[in-house]
Amino acid sequence: MRLMDSAKQPVTTLAGSYGHPVHPALVAVPIGAWIASFVFDVASRLVSDGHFLAEGSRWLIGLGVLGALAAALAGFLDLVAIPPGTRAFRIAITHMSINLTVTGLYGVGFALRGGSADRVGWGPLVLSAVALAGLGVGGWLGGTLAFRYGVRVADEATQRTGYVRAGSPEEDS
Repeated sequence: MRLMDSAKQPVTTLAGSYGHPVHPALVAVPIGAWIASFVFDVASRLVSDGHFLAEGSRWLIGLGVLGALAAALAGFLDLVAIPPGTRAFRIAITHMSINLTVTGLYGVGFALRGGSADRVGWGPLVLSAVALAGLGVGGWLGGTLAFRYGVRVADEATQRTGYVRAGSPEEDS
């Protein structure tokens, strides 16, 4: 077996089946929640009474943190399948480190927003912007793992079956 083939197979069914990893599906929750929270943050500063937006942002951040922790668990299962000492493994460790830091930043942001403010203060707003930028870098590295190095992506022979025309002799193989 080639070294990269181990990174395509799940270490347990909790990580998802071959070619169907759970981690990429779970990351949609924190990404969506945190982007929406930033929009709410900015919007809370543009209206006369932004309390409902500030409160909504706080709860979106909390939802994102919970979603990120679930995604991190699934991502860790994918990480252990990547052979140590490889470029893919180093990128995966960096991806994990950045995203755990981002999750921590959002956890701090959630705690800072405990009051009933009419709008989000500049400190929490800047913290969210920095965390969102970090999330973009972490996501880019995750995309590199999947789309460049094929971590948990089906091999080309499996992918090729999706491009066989109906009725062709190749369809039966």
